[in-house]
Amino acid sequence: MLGRRKRRGKPGALAGALLAAGLGGSVLAACSSGAGALGQQACKDVHRSLTLYRAAERAGQTPAADAERLQALTWLRKALRPAALAGSQDGSWQALQTTLSESSRVPESELVTALTAQCAPGEGA
Repeated sequence: MLGRRKRRGKPGALAGALLAAGLGGSVLAACSSGAGALGQQACKDVHRSLTLYRAAERAGQTPAADAERLQALTWLRKALRPAALAGSQDGSWQALQTTLSESSRVPESELVTALTAQCAPGEGA
């Protein structure tokens, strides 16, 4: 037994650590691409909302315009869920999430400029 050296750890420990690091990077990359898809979905819903809202504004104070405003608000609220999920995975979507969360307290007319900018091509959308 003389001359034998003790092993310092298992031979696969380093390989296991490297594998875990590689898998961790893959998971982060998947989350990142998932956030983009969720953010894009939120912006798609925002664009639908803004289209309906602008049509309602052009139509004035009619029952049809009121119905379009309600539909616009519905699409805006629908966009909140994917925006919140995207924002929790990637901080670049948090501004959109925050703006959408204001839709329950602030008229859509006050959110149009921010939503248009946050979902502009090249701004994540």
